[in-house]
This record gives sequence, C-alpha cells and structure tokens, in this order.
Amino acid sequence: MRWPFILSVLMVVMNICMYFVNLKAGMWFTLFVVIYILAACFLYYSKRPLVVNELITFATEYGQVQKHLIQELAIPYAVLDSQGKVLWVNEEFTRVTGKDKQYRKSVTTIFPELTLERLPKNEEETDIYVKLEDRDFRAHIKNVCIDELIQNSEMLNTDIKGYFLHALYLFDETELNRYIRKYEEETMVSGLLYLDNYDEALESVEEVRRSLLAALIDRKINKYFSDLDGLVKKFEKDKYILVMRRKSLEELKEKRFDILEDVKTINIGNEMAVTISMGIGTSAGTFNKNSEYARIAIDLALGRGGDQVVLKDGEKIQYFGGKTQAVEKNTRVKARVKAHALKEFMSSKDKVVVMGHRLPDVDSFGASIGIYRAAKTLNKKAYIVIDNPTSSVKPLMAGFLDNQDYEPDMFVNCHEAKEIVDENTLLAVVDTNKPSYTECEELLYMTRTIVVLDHHRQGSEVIRNSILSYIEPYASSACEMVAEILQYFTEGIRIRNVEADSIYAGIMIDTDNFMQKTGVRTFEAAAFLRRCGADVTRVRKLFREDMNDYRARGETIRNAELFRGAFAISECPSDYVESPTVVGAQAANELLNIVGVKASFVLTEYKGVIYISARAIDEVNVQIIMERMGGGGHLNIAGCQLETIGMEEAKNLLKSTLTEMQDGGEI
Repeated sequence: MRWPFILSVLMVVMNICMYFVNLKAGMWFTLFVVIYILAACFLYYSKRPLVVNELITFATEYGQVQKHLIQELAIPYAVLDSQGKVLWVNEEFTRVTGKDKQYRKSVTTIFPELTLERLPKNEEETDIYVKLEDRDFRAHIKNVCIDELIQNSEMLNTDIKGYFLHALYLFDETELNRYIRKYEEETMVSGLLYLDNYDEALESVEEVRRSLLAALIDRKINKYFSDLDGLVKKFEKDKYILVMRRKSLEELKEKRFDILEDVKTINIGNEMAVTISMGIGTSAGTFNKNSEYARIAIDLALGRGGDQVVLKDGEKIQYFGGKTQAVEKNTRVKARVKAHALKEFMSSKDKVVVMGHRLPDVDSFGASIGIYRAAKTLNKKAYIVIDNPTSSVKPLMAGFLDNQDYEPDMFVNCHEAKEIVDENTLLAVVDTNKPSYTECEELLYMTRTIVVLDHHRQGSEVIRNSILSYIEPYASSACEMVAEILQYFTEGIRIRNVEADSIYAGIMIDTDNFMQKTGVRTFEAAAFLRRCGADVTRVRKLFREDMNDYRARGETIRNAELFRGAFAISECPSDYVESPTVVGAQAANELLNIVGVKASFVLTEYKGVIYISARAIDEVNVQIIMERMGGGGHLNIAGCQLETIGMEEAKNLLKSTLTEMQDGGEI
C-alpha cells in the first residue's frame, strides 16, 4: 500500500521538469499531482485496517488448517522437550503407540532405545532404529530452537538461551526390513568341505570295510546339508563343494556347526575318528567372489589344524570348532619338500636375515639359530634380528657372542637390519605368522623373498607376500620344524654343539620338558639334536633362574584367583623382574597343577602393554579365547597383547570374554 507514495516522488520530479518546458503545463500537472497524493493518503488510511484484518483472518485460518493437517498427518509425529518428555502428539502417533494425547511421560517409556544420551544436541538431527512390539520404525529426530519465540513473547520473561525442542517423526520400515531379510536369507552362499584325515582313517580300518566307511561319511554329510536345504557335491574322494542359502548358514551358526562332532561319531572299527574342515564365503557381492572367499577360508581352516569351520563374511572372519588337537602326520614328505624349496631360495640370494617375534623366547631363538646354520652351510652371509633380548634368551646368546667361530655381527637390531635387507636378501620369519608380532615389521616390505616357518595356528592376520609358507599346527615347536628341515637340507649337515643346545632348548621349553604337545616326530627331532651334540645338562643349566624371577613367579601363583571355579587369573609383577613376560608364562604353566583349574591366565604389564599368557591342559581351548581378544596360539598355549588399557580394565575384559564364551557354549 506504500507504492502510491513512492510513485508520487517520481511525479513531483516530473512536475519540476515540466516547469522548465512550459509554465502553464507545469501548473496543470501540479494540480493533478496534489489530487493524486490526497487520493493516495485517503486510500491508505481508510483501507489499511481492512487489509490488515483480512491478513490476520487469513493467517489465523491458515494456522488452523496447518494445525489440522499436522494433527491428521499420516506420519506419526511428536514434540519432545529437551529431556525427552512428550509434550504433544498427533493422532497417528497415538494410534501407533496406543498412548492418548495427554500422555506426558518420557519417550523412553515407549521406545527404550530413545535414551537422553542418543537424542541429538544443538541443531543436529539423527535417525535411530527402534522396535515397538513386532514393528520396526526409523525414528527421525530433529532439534528445533525456540530462543527467538521466547524472546519475542510478551508473556514470558526469561533469559534462557539455547533451548531446544525435539521433533520426532516415525517411519514404519517393517515391510522394508522384511524384504531385506528375505533377500539376505535367499542369498547364495558357497563353501568347501574337506576330510582332514581321510587316508589315515581308512588305513585304520579293515580293507573290506573301507568302502562302508566312505559311504557312511558321504551319507552323513549329504543328509545333514539336505535337511538344511543345501546342496553338496563331491568332486574328489575327500573334498566336497557346498551351496546353500544364507538362511541355512544362520541355522548352522546357531547349531555351532555340530556336523563337526556328528562326523566323529562314525565308527565301524576305525581307530581314528574322521574330522572335517569347512571354509564358507559370503557377502562378497558376486558368486565368483564368494567362491574365492570360500577357498581362502578353507586354506585358513587347514592352516589352523583342521577340525573347524572358518566363515569369511565379507572382511569379517569367524571361527567355529577347532577344539581338538591337530593330528600329527606320520609322513615327513612335506618337511623334505619344504627343506629343498628353502635351499633353492637361499641359493639364489646373497644374504639371509632371520627374525622371530617381539620379546623372543627360547623357541624363537632356537629356530633362528637353525635357519642361520642352514644359511651358513650354503656359505651365505646370515644375520639374526633381535632387538630386545629377554632374560631367557641372553644365556643362549652369550654362547655365540663370546665364541670366535661366529661373526661379531651375527645378531643385529632393527635399525641395522633395515640397512642390510634389500631385494637380494631372503627374509626368514620363524615362530610367528602375524606381521604385527614380528621383531621388525618394516622388513617384510623391503624384500619379496620371504619364508615363514611357524607352528601356531593361523588367524585373519597373516604374512601374505611370502613365497614359502610352512605352517604346521601339529608341531610342538618351531624348533622341531627347523630340526626336521635341517635333516633334509643337505647331506651330512654339521650342527655345532651350541647350536644343537639352542634348538633342543626351544623344544624343551615349548613342550614343558616333553610333557605337552609331544608326538613321535618331536622325540625324533630331539634324538637328531642329541646326535648332533645337544647336552641335556648344559641346557638345564641355561634354564636356571635368578632369585627375583623365582620370587615373582611365586607371588604370581600366590595372588591367583579362581574365576567361575575353573579359570585361574593372576597378575605377574614387573617392577623387579627383567623379563616379566617369560616369568608370567612360566607361572601360567604352574597354575595348571592346581586341582580344578581348567585354564590359567597370567597378565603382565611391560612397557605400557598388557601381555596375557594363557595355558590349558585339554578341557578348554585357550586359542579361541585369545583370538577373541586379538591374539592367538594353540589349543593349550596362547596369548595376546592389549595396548592403551590398564591392568584392571584388561582383567575385566578377560573376565567378560570368559563369561560370554562360556555362557554361549563356545568353551
């Protein structure tokens, strides 16, 4: 309504200009301008109240319509205060939740998932998925600032700043989720099933009954998977391919793959129970990729000793079973093949660098010495990487450092090793297959010729760029494997007494003086080392402890607590012990001598890292417990390392893991 006044200014300017053109015309135009301005004033002051009233009426009616629309909005809608209390709801919200419009309690009484901590802060908005009875909802919550409303209100006198209301919208996604679940359940999953000890099991039964044993195995496997609407196809005498739906896989997971135990029940006089390994791949996006995942999974299952299932679900890897000890192979063909391959690789390189795991133990050191001897037999320059020798290793190292038969640079630290390793270097990794556990991980990326020798079960973290990988979980120690390799490495290999002592010591430590995890080949390797000059008396002297270590071990045992009546948990002191991790491992072994203890766990804090040594005899698989906490090892000997947490937090984590796995039937 102000436009006529604005235009009158333009007309006055035009009137002044007309006086310069014609005086009479200017006078007449002045008369019209005055009449125009008077008319504009009259219309403004007479019609303005009418227009304002019409605008107010329209706004009021529009607000009522808007309120009515929100009230009958097909989407459930509610307004919450800053503490999550319900202030207002529309009709659809009351219909969905069953609450009336006067409901003024916290929204958590309707949706427990909508806690105060999860509500958005400031001007944020968020989506939270909630359930109400058998329906799924996506709760979209948006913050609305009411500062300006409060400040402009004449009825409220407050200095509150930053006050927000929560606008809550509920979107029903029950049908969508149902179709998503149906799609996922119908997704195809591929897998591979191998019989671990098919030949050995057949040999343990009469020849006329072997076909019956094979038929019973086939029948058991085919019936088990046909009941789950799965397809099994045999493509070799001891290998099967599996195809099933994701829904069937979930049923298998709920049963924890009890086919592993069912197959062992087949007995028609065979002395050895049949065990199977399975590798399953899923969530790869394509059938071809799922098949590749299954191949990776079965390789991992076999590398971990068999009698288990490895599920590769995208990037996530899960393990099931693996509760029995790996069966020792009677044949040494594999050791001979690996020895010849190692010799070929060494012959093609100028230098050999050997490293074990961080905080090396006697097994790691002895295996390194064995590979060092193999390299020297080929007249290759060889080095052993040891950054921080432990108290258990120092007595063995002294026999080489003070010996003129060995080069002064036989042992190097990480910094020196980085200067040595190049593309013409063979890097041998012993007693570990995890890159993060090696003495110097950077060396793995400085050469392409990497050899891995280990007796620990493989996990999801492996050294992937190795050209030769010899991992046998049934072996008692890395030293046993190296002793076998040395027998086939070259004719008449000469192992010096101090070297034989170191390798023999590694076997003794890892078998707890030949009391655990020993097989025929363990004693054969020990006999070979005895023939090479290993002396039991010298080795025993090397293992003598100082008073502080002995006292620390006794204190660890004295302070042990029995958790859930079966798990001994204790803390090893580290303030007055040179190598507390070694003492902790020894204490864990001794705790198994207590009646009722199924597994022992000793926690040691060393240089800001919590080391856990886990031991068991035969009732508990400590490997899967340590794997759950980021570590690994064997069924009876395992461990893990926890960083960035304290001792009490580590104990609580261990206890919660044990509780969860025991209640879930995993141990």
